[in-house]
Amino acid sequence: MKRLAIIFASFVVLAATLGFSYYEGSKKTLALTLDGQQKEIKTHAETVKDLFAELGIPVTSKDYLSPSANAKVKDNQKIVWKQAKQVQIVQDNEKKTIWTTAGTVAELLKEQSIVLNEQDEITPRPQETIKNKMGISIKFALHLTLVDGGNEQQVWSTSATVADFLTQQGIKLNEYDRVEPSLSGTVKKDDVINIIRVEKVTDVVEEPVHFAVITKKDESLEKGKQITVKEGRQGLVSREYEVIMENGKEVSRKLMGEQSLREKLDKVVAVGTKELDFQVSRGAETGTELYVNTTAYTAYCNGCSGTTATGFDLRANPAAKVIAVDPRVIPLGTKVYVEGYGYAVASDTGGAIKGHKIDVFFPTKAEAFRWGVRKVKIKILE
Repeated sequence: MKRLAIIFASFVVLAATLGFSYYEGSKKTLALTLDGQQKEIKTHAETVKDLFAELGIPVTSKDYLSPSANAKVKDNQKIVWKQAKQVQIVQDNEKKTIWTTAGTVAELLKEQSIVLNEQDEITPRPQETIKNKMGISIKFALHLTLVDGGNEQQVWSTSATVADFLTQQGIKLNEYDRVEPSLSGTVKKDDVINIIRVEKVTDVVEEPVHFAVITKKDESLEKGKQITVKEGRQGLVSREYEVIMENGKEVSRKLMGEQSLREKLDKVVAVGTKELDFQVSRGAETGTELYVNTTAYTAYCNGCSGTTATGFDLRANPAAKVIAVDPRVIPLGTKVYVEGYGYAVASDTGGAIKGHKIDVFFPTKAEAFRWGVRKVKIKILE
């Protein structure tokens, strides 16, 4: 009896061993990749969903799972699972939250079809591993034109304001420099950032002080004649200016003070007022008569100095009767009688006065225009 009990017990153990061996041998062998970690397991699970339930791993619809949850489990099958992570992406101050199974920031950018240029900024770096609730900041670079002190260049920037842009570019402003747009202005694509370099400098210069010409009537001198009584001399003054320079060019100059270095001396000129004695009767006059072409001029015509070839000041003596002549025909100083004009003295010359032509002097342009161009008879008085 005892022997039978031992045989029965041995049979039970053998059956259990064979049963366990069969159970274990009927399991499927799977290669799992769980969030990048590889492992091999054996299972009786019928579906992928059953497998993860057996492993106690919750799978959500946002996770990456290959093959799908309802797929039948097969022996020697490869199963990949990546748990989705929540990520916040900030693009130029616009925020959005996404779920991703990307392994790195670079993979996430590709997944989201975000293309970066080399000038763009991203934090953290593309090589960083994605972590749950990670924040990713992207700043897209803008094309800008920078004009610094008149020198232009094309640049890229991710700055939000003009002040940030200058800091990013390593540009320092001096005390009086100006920036357009203002430092607080928002930077936009294709903006022109213009830096006007402003300097205040002091300029000390010596400048001449022109003397005046003072005329004094002299009854002892023949009318039309002038004699310098005292020569003039220019003065000299030192002037200090505050000069504003923008981009190296002077834009304003303000006198701050001056100091006299030498006083000016005014020129004194005696002007004759003695009338010429032309009061002879026409019948008693003797002299050569001839016909000449005439024009008229004033002391203020283009190119005129107001002083005749003999030194007579027409501007100081507007009532004088003077004609310009060709000295080869009528010598300077000759007294003449001009038909329609009166008695006059040949005291001046002119570049266009050649041969039998004279220019008669008038104090105003209106009188000169009225005279016009005419042919007249003149008498050279003896």
